[in-house]
Amino acid sequence: MRYTPAKIPSGVVAFALGLMAAACGDSSDGTFPLLQREEDGTCSIPESLIVSGGVGLDGIPALSDPELVDADDPGASYVRTWDRVIGMEIDGTYMAIPHNILWWHEIVNFNTLSIPLAVTYCPLTGSSMVFDRTAAGGAEFGVSGLLFQNNLILYDRTEEQSLWPQMMRGARCGPLDGQKLEMVAAVEMRWDAWVELHPDTKVISISNELTRNYQQYPYGDYESLNNARTLFPQDDFDDRRPPKERVLGIPFATGGGIAFPFNALDSGDDRMVVHSRADGEDIVVFWDRNAKAAVALRTTVGGQPLTFEVVEGRYLDVETGSEWSLEGHAISGSLEGQRLTQVPEAYVSFWFAWATFVPDTDLWLAQKPVPEPAD
Repeated sequence: MRYTPAKIPSGVVAFALGLMAAACGDSSDGTFPLLQREEDGTCSIPESLIVSGGVGLDGIPALSDPELVDADDPGASYVRTWDRVIGMEIDGTYMAIPHNILWWHEIVNFNTLSIPLAVTYCPLTGSSMVFDRTAAGGAEFGVSGLLFQNNLILYDRTEEQSLWPQMMRGARCGPLDGQKLEMVAAVEMRWDAWVELHPDTKVISISNELTRNYQQYPYGDYESLNNARTLFPQDDFDDRRPPKERVLGIPFATGGGIAFPFNALDSGDDRMVVHSRADGEDIVVFWDRNAKAAVALRTTVGGQPLTFEVVEGRYLDVETGSEWSLEGHAISGSLEGQRLTQVPEAYVSFWFAWATFVPDTDLWLAQKPVPEPAD
């Protein structure tokens, strides 16, 4: 079957090309070999919604095994205190991948870790997701130059080549259609908050081959909270939240999911805990205003279920009074040294994108206090 990418709607051609050209700075011949093969590949998503983003295959260059340096290394000076990073612990090492890098490259492959890792970010949907590439045979991922519902489509660098829409967490075109990608637990927060938690962190250096202006966000006002503009038109926006509000979303294995909007989490004190359920299990979400971060954690440690509260700005469990970090590490009390398990499927995205990919979603909203009765 021949797959042909849909044409860019005329009303957004200039916007599309302007954004993508700014993001990649590379020329493209306009061909998309992944969708023009005559082989018997299939797509399990509507082919009419697979569109050209204005660049060709690898027009936005993914990175492979970039140099990692300490937080105070001159090669990390491009990351400002307020910049957002994707942080994770792999093989006992904490590492941060700044949005600054991913605005321009969208995918970072790591091949020398215990698992083949792909750290991905789509600037158009605001979605930060980290994948174990084992399901793709360990192959590196590249940027296809195609989009599905405004979301990045990865491709695997194999001879056969399948297409993997990021927010679908699996292959949807080609010989691996239907193959699921396992997610790796990660958090998204401000750089200064991540360094405070992990002063020994490693971060991508720009001292060598990376020469773009990594302090320049290339998409103008695209991230503005109420900016409903998208690269390609989106039908039936869910207007329960502002389109570009960040949410922490947890998709359910059985379909649907739950979303925790940042502005709703930020409606009280500097820190908040929210107890909820996701896919039939008890979870807690820790929110930190200064870090601009929400982290979803399972609530059981060593078989003991815990409940949490914020007391004088500290996350405490009710059962033992132990204090916990934003990432669910017990830092004092009788449970010191214990860790809550992070929900690996949880990730951050813009609300419009989350609602598009998980339309049957529950939406957590802070409960407003009941007003006192009038005298």
